[in-house]
Amino acid sequence: MNTGTTITAGIDGSRASLDAADWAAREAERRRLPLRLVHAGTPQRVAARVPDVDVRAGCARSALDRAAIQLSYAHPALDILARHTEAPAVPALLAAAAESQTLVVGSRGHTGHPAPAGFLAGSVALAVAAAAERPVVLVREGELPEDERAFTSGDVLPGTVPYRPVVLGLDLEQSADQLVGHAFETAAVRSAPLLVVHAWTPPPDDGRVRAEPSATVASPGGAHDRETARRHALSDVLRPWRARFPDTPVSEEVVHGRPADRLLRASTGSGLLIVGRRAGERLGRAARTVIRQVTCPVVVVPHG
Repeated sequence: MNTGTTITAGIDGSRASLDAADWAAREAERRRLPLRLVHAGTPQRVAARVPDVDVRAGCARSALDRAAIQLSYAHPALDILARHTEAPAVPALLAAAAESQTLVVGSRGHTGHPAPAGFLAGSVALAVAAAAERPVVLVREGELPEDERAFTSGDVLPGTVPYRPVVLGLDLEQSADQLVGHAFETAAVRSAPLLVVHAWTPPPDDGRVRAEPSATVASPGGAHDRETARRHALSDVLRPWRARFPDTPVSEEVVHGRPADRLLRASTGSGLLIVGRRAGERLGRAARTVIRQVTCPVVVVPHG
């Protein structure tokens, strides 16, 4: 579970970082936490015209100042803190993440490379997600508030449209209470349904006895027996969390196939995808693939 007291967003002046900061502001409001904006490196000056601000119109502002002002207008009740550091971006954001409940970063910044979809491999965002001590949310450029909400027809008051589902990818071979807890908390603050997906590839049937996760008896051979054992194991993992969050609708899926492919498919139409990373280790292949290709925001949660 997360113990930080702020939601932090990295700012570099790019459109992607501003979209990520707006997502972070909404998350801070949902969790009733202050928002902290962090800009690293040399301050970037931009020409800004912000109405109703007691400064000369068109004066030079830093990217950090401009983001703070824009967000304060969009979220007037939110407590917003802004901090600049001259440290390089990756170590600065890792330090900020260690003091936060969640760190939010954009899918790409001023890298000079195109990123038409998903997240730019090798970017600051990917490097931070691979090493942070706390959950990191990667938000693609162009993410809008309405992208979090389910499509509905007719006249509906703003803010009352239900949230899209939260999807969690879960590896049953690893203990993951922090990961599962984060997913349930995230769904609960949105009053959103939670879909938990466990993807696996049945090994070739070589006639040997195979032990399944959490199974008290080894399953001999058959793929059906192995899948049944995994379904039971998944239910066992989720049972205490269902009891702790009784108002959160939860669906479970055990599916065959490559985890990245199945998670990308499950995330279609969702508002958020959550994946895990073993604390102290780098991102796994499935997580890297998902981060590069997913179109909704993705959360990387260190655990274990």
